[in-house]
Amino acid sequence: MRKKTEALVISFGTTTEAMKMERHCEKEGLPGRLIPIPREITAGCGMAWKAKPGEKELLQQAMLEAAIRWEGMYTLEL
Repeated sequence: MRKKTEALVISFGTTTEAMKMERHCEKEGLPGRLIPIPREITAGCGMAWKAKPGEKELLQQAMLEAAIRWEGMYTLEL
């Protein structure tokens, strides 16, 4: 059984915003990856960005600068 670790999960209202996040992070070398939204989160488009909790400020600033709209940010055990 895999050990759960704390993760930052960012949800998006639309798939378009989630894909925009993926393209932007790949282009800029930012951490994280696209995942199916965890069942603990009931909102969103079905896709979320997963990264380490310590990267929250960096990713939030990057999303603001790139005009990427997110729905929520959560710290979960995944």
